[in-house]
Amino acid sequence: MSHQAYRRMGYRIVAVVLLGLSLYAFTSRSSQQLPAVQREGRILRVADGSVVNLPAILQDLQSVSLVFVGELHDQASHHWAQLQIIRALAGSGKKVALGIEMFEAENQPYLDRWVRGETPPDQFRRVYRENWNQPWRLYSDIFLFSRKVQMPIVGLNISPSIVRQVARRGFASLTPEQIQDLPPLSCNVDEVYQEFIRRALGVPEKAGLVFQYFCEAQLLWDSAMAWHALAFLRENPDFTLVVLAGSGHSWKRAIPEQIRRQSDLSYRVILPEMPRLERDNVSIGDTDYLWLDLPLEYPS
Repeated sequence: MSHQAYRRMGYRIVAVVLLGLSLYAFTSRSSQQLPAVQREGRILRVADGSVVNLPAILQDLQSVSLVFVGELHDQASHHWAQLQIIRALAGSGKKVALGIEMFEAENQPYLDRWVRGETPPDQFRRVYRENWNQPWRLYSDIFLFSRKVQMPIVGLNISPSIVRQVARRGFASLTPEQIQDLPPLSCNVDEVYQEFIRRALGVPEKAGLVFQYFCEAQLLWDSAMAWHALAFLRENPDFTLVVLAGSGHSWKRAIPEQIRRQSDLSYRVILPEMPRLERDNVSIGDTDYLWLDLPLEYPS
């Protein structure tokens, strides 16, 4: 591949960050009409290859401190599956909180007021739009359920401007003042993490400095969200935190790996089946469970 081609590829990679998308954010149409097989919830238990339903894995999910449930942001079916998991855990008697990529940590007061019922829906939707660029209807059932049962919601994200800067110029470009505003973490990208990104995006092995910067941006993103999740659990150790984030962040090599490095807390990962992560090529190093038959619809 020519230098110019690599450069064009680099711009495309940076564009992913500029749009605030996770590694697997495909443009698609969402369907509110769920087929019967989806409502039944067929889930691949990766460890033994068996296909089970949500009640069959509930006890396992109850046994851990964090449950990661990935998504393609614009897929209504993925958010439907997330809500089923949240409801099942809450209905089992567990104390459940949500950790969400969709809000920056600095906007936590807005989330707290929403859960307490102090913020009118129209006002909260305006705050939501300031934090996230996906339609409210995709997430509304999750937010409304959390408000109904007063389930804590924890904003995990950091400023998009920081992520954009690192993607363009690298972590070393951040000033001491910018670093001071971040959680106390490093941004050392190793070969294992680079290989994870290559597999996820289909990037050639020699992708240049732009790819290195993109990896640093993703790692910073993953590490910061892990830190904010752990900060909540340190203060609330009796809760199970259900983390809702893009599938690229929820994959075991992303935020969960940073949880492992920063703590000894247990977790499980549930991802939707999608391109590049399918029942025929998934491994226990990717996810614990793969939710099957969640439709992806693309524009004609």
